[in-house]
Amino acid sequence: MGKMTVVLGSAWGDEGKGKIVHFLSKEADIIIRATGGNNAGHTVVVNGAKYALHLIPSGLIAGKLSVICNGVVINPNVLLKEMDELSNRGIDISNLRISDRANLILPYNVALDKLQEKLRGKNAIGTTLTGNGPTYQDKAKRTSSVRVQDLFSGKYKNIIESNVEAANFLLAKNGMEPIDYRDIIEGCDIFADRIGNYSIDSVSFLHNQLNSGKNFLCEGAQAALLDVDLGTHPDVTSSNTTIGGVLTGSGLSHLDVGDVYGVLKGYSTRVGNGSFPTEQDNEIGNRIRELGHEYGTTTGRPRRCGWLDLVALKYACRVNGFNYLALNHLDTIGHFDKICVCVGYEYENMYLEDFPSNAEILKNCHPVYETLDGAFGDISGVRDFEDLPLNAKRYIDYIENYTGVVIKMIGVGPSDEQTIVRNIKSFVHTR
Repeated sequence: MGKMTVVLGSAWGDEGKGKIVHFLSKEADIIIRATGGNNAGHTVVVNGAKYALHLIPSGLIAGKLSVICNGVVINPNVLLKEMDELSNRGIDISNLRISDRANLILPYNVALDKLQEKLRGKNAIGTTLTGNGPTYQDKAKRTSSVRVQDLFSGKYKNIIESNVEAANFLLAKNGMEPIDYRDIIEGCDIFADRIGNYSIDSVSFLHNQLNSGKNFLCEGAQAALLDVDLGTHPDVTSSNTTIGGVLTGSGLSHLDVGDVYGVLKGYSTRVGNGSFPTEQDNEIGNRIRELGHEYGTTTGRPRRCGWLDLVALKYACRVNGFNYLALNHLDTIGHFDKICVCVGYEYENMYLEDFPSNAEILKNCHPVYETLDGAFGDISGVRDFEDLPLNAKRYIDYIENYTGVVIKMIGVGPSDEQTIVRNIKSFVHTR
C-alpha cells in the first residue's frame, strides 16, 4: 500500500508550499491538488526558471502524474491558459488528470464575487475576486453547480441558463453589465473538447494507485488560518484548507495519510483584510516585504508583513496534526539584528496562550514578544544544518520547543538547491 504525504500552509497562505512540494515530489509517484481554486498561487523555481501556477499541481513540472481532485474549483479559462503556457515551455502536460467531480468557476461566479465584495463596503473581505466564494455557494446549493462530468452529458446548459438569469437580475439592480449565457455555454463546449482525455473518476483512480503501491504528495492551497471553519472567520476562504479538506477534497481517508508537513516562513504575512496581531505596518514590515519579495502570486498585491506568530503556528499544528515543519525564508529574517517572536497575547488585562476563536477578540489582542538574536549573515550557500550559524540554530530550536514539532526542512533561498534537509525524526506534539 502506498501513502500520501501532505504539505499544508500553517498561516494565511504564501508560505512557500510550492517550493516544498516540488522538492518532495522527487520521492512521490503522483502529485495531487485537493482544495481551493485559482485564488491560490504556487511559485516554483526550477533550474533558474520560475513557474507561477494557480490550478495545476506543481509536480507536473517534475514530470510526475498530477491530479486535480474533486475538491478543487476550476476556472476553465485559467486551466487552459496554464496548460498552454506549460506546454509552450516544454512541459509534458499529458501527465495531467482532472476529476470529473470538480466544480467549475464560470463568468457569473466571478461577476457575483465582485458584486458581493462591492456591497460589503467597509466590511469587504479582500477576496481575490476570482469567483471561488460564489462557486462554493453553488456547490452547497447542489442544484446550481456545474461539475466537469456535466460537460459530457449536456446537463450543464439548463443550469447555466438558470444561473445567468438569476445573476443578471442582481447585476442589473447594481448597475453592472449583464452576462450572455450563450457565451458561457460556448466556452464550456471548448473546454470539454480540450480536457476530454484528461477527465477521470479521480477517487477510484487514486485508491487503485494506492493499492498498487504508488505514493502520493498532496499540495495544499491557502492555509490553516484561512479555513472556512477553523480560520479567522469571516476573513477566510470558502473551503476547508486544513487536513480535513484534503481528505474530503480527494476522496482518500486518514488511513492513507503518511507525513503531514506544515510550511511556514521565518516571519508572518497576510494578504487581504482580517486580524494580524504581529503585523508591522512600519519600516520593519516594509523591510521584510522587500527582502522576502512579498507580493502575491495571484494578484501581485503587496503582502502585509510582521513577526512570526508562534501562538497561531501552534494552533495550526494542533488542528492539522503536523509531524514536520518546513521553514522557508530563514535567510530573509536573518538580516535583522534582533528578531521578535510572538509567544502570547494580551487581551483586556488577560494573558492568552491559545489562539482565539473569536475574530473580534483576536482583533483586539496585543502580541507579547520574546526577542532573539539575529544577524545570521549570508546563509544562502549553507546546505547542512550543522553549518548554520549559532543564532540561526537557536531560532529554529525556539520554534520547535514552542510548537512541539520538529523543523525538518529549512529554506535559505528560493531555489530547490537552497534547502537544508535534516536527518531527524518527528517527535510528539506538546498540547
